[in-house]
Amino acid sequence: MVDVMFVAVDGSRVSARAEPGSRLLEVAQNAGMPLEGTCEGQMACSTCHVIVSPDWFGKLPPASEEEEDMLDLAAGVTRTSRLSCQIQLTEALDGLAVRIPGVVRDMQIG
Repeated sequence: MVDVMFVAVDGSRVSARAEPGSRLLEVAQNAGMPLEGTCEGQMACSTCHVIVSPDWFGKLPPASEEEEDMLDLAAGVTRTSRLSCQIQLTEALDGLAVRIPGVVRDMQIG
């Protein structure tokens, strides 16, 4: 199992466990995090944007050009921002910590 720590908008911490191979988006949603994932992980929106802890950011595979383009549409992007639908959990990511951004952009509303 892979442990993930989510830091919610209010600063509370929520732990979750998932099988290796799980996508971070589904793990976050199952843990009650407010990540919309409008495109259902097809990388056609930025509503699953998370901010990865700097300690963990370098351990992730680099973002694709398409992911970088989608992040340009996300609100509150930082240097360690990623789309959670593009992060597949592995045993090497056991203990991953991510923060839910304080601002979200609902692509269905605009």
